Amino acid sequence: MVTVYGIISFVTAVYAYENLALHKPTHQHHPYQGDSLDRVNASDVVDGMTLNVSVSEEHCILSDERQETATWWVNLTRISSIHHITTYYMTGTTEWGPSNEFTRAFLGFSIHISNTTEKENGIICFKDTNFTAITIPKVFNITCPYHGQYVIYYNQRLHDVQYPKDYSAFAYNDLCEFEVYGCPVPGFYGVNCSTPCPDPNCRYCHIETGTCQGCLPGYQGHRCGLVCAHGLFGDGCKNKCGNCANNTKCHHVTGTCLHGCEPGYLEDDCSLKCESGKFGMNCTEICGHCSNASCNHVNGTCVSGCTPGYYGSFCQKVCEFGYYGTGCRHECSTFCKNSRKCNHISGFCDEGCKRGWHGHDCLELYLDDTNKSTPFNLTGFLISLSVQIIFLFSFIWCIYHRRGKCGIALRTLFRCVARRRKLEDDDSTDEYHVYDM
Repeated sequence: MVTVYGIISFVTAVYAYENLALHKPTHQHHPYQGDSLDRVNASDVVDGMTLNVSVSEEHCILSDERQETATWWVNLTRISSIHHITTYYMTGTTEWGPSNEFTRAFLGFSIHISNTTEKENGIICFKDTNFTAITIPKVFNITCPYHGQYVIYYNQRLHDVQYPKDYSAFAYNDLCEFEVYGCPVPGFYGVNCSTPCPDPNCRYCHIETGTCQGCLPGYQGHRCGLVCAHGLFGDGCKNKCGNCANNTKCHHVTGTCLHGCEPGYLEDDCSLKCESGKFGMNCTEICGHCSNASCNHVNGTCVSGCTPGYYGSFCQKVCEFGYYGTGCRHECSTFCKNSRKCNHISGFCDEGCKRGWHGHDCLELYLDDTNKSTPFNLTGFLISLSVQIIFLFSFIWCIYHRRGKCGIALRTLFRCVARRRKLEDDDSTDEYHVYDM
């Protein structure tokens, strides 16, 4: 924040400047909440009435009680060239001076000029550090030749700060009139606001001297004779160019990329990324089979991997022969009709199965019966075969080594085999159907 102090004047001067604040939008933080609420309004301070500075005439505002801060502002509705500001304090019916309590309420006030409602975003036109209850005037003039849209009156009484003895205990902004004089149209100066600023690219100039105080968008320098540096554009040359092709410059005023965009970007200023699913020059290329349907907007690589059945940086390659699924890591069944030839996404055998095999992946085997064939799971078949082999070897071992205990062991094994076969029969009933050959 820039701090600038204007010239204080206690003698009312005659100016030809226009009162820019008259009947403009206003706002007061912490307005009065008492019985006279309907009699005070923030706009009363810009109604042009300066003859009576008492709240009883309904031309002044009151602050709420026991507040640490007091803020009031007027919106000039556009950035304007300001010359001076006149403030009329509420005096009440008591003679102005130390015996009048209103004098203590105004001590320590400040006036700010900003392009927003936040005083921190602008400059300090004036900050009182010297007035006392004896010296503070009831009508205050300050010359402040700067530009802005909002003029803010502010005061504070923070609880952890020690203030001079004349200061009131709490913050108030009991104003009766607030006038902001200057030129309503930027780019002109002089008493009658009729002289154009001398520099052609000057946006704002000093209201008295014509010295340039701000350039038009796209220009810089003491007299605004220089365009923005490479890569910058706009108001104050503070904006960065977008993703212009080959790092070429953009238009110093609008930011338009004069030679198009880098791959992956759109719009005149090349600031918009390609929409999901597209990439490349002018966003005309389509992403591959990426897992989330989105790829890198510049080069098209699939950063989250591929959908099942595809591989490669761009997910445009189909799984190699004999493989399928996510990452192409799964092998096709050897029982496909054309061995290990299956759908690259699902793994299903597209041309059917070899003789004696069944199922999408050809892992179900047919067992012949008189009239029908019953398919069963290959895994279950292998387990059953293993059990029978174990039984055979156990029987032989018992005959030659432990004949006395063979009966007990064999009975136990018979029970295990019988139980296993029952479970397999139950599973076959639940999971498989009988197919006609």
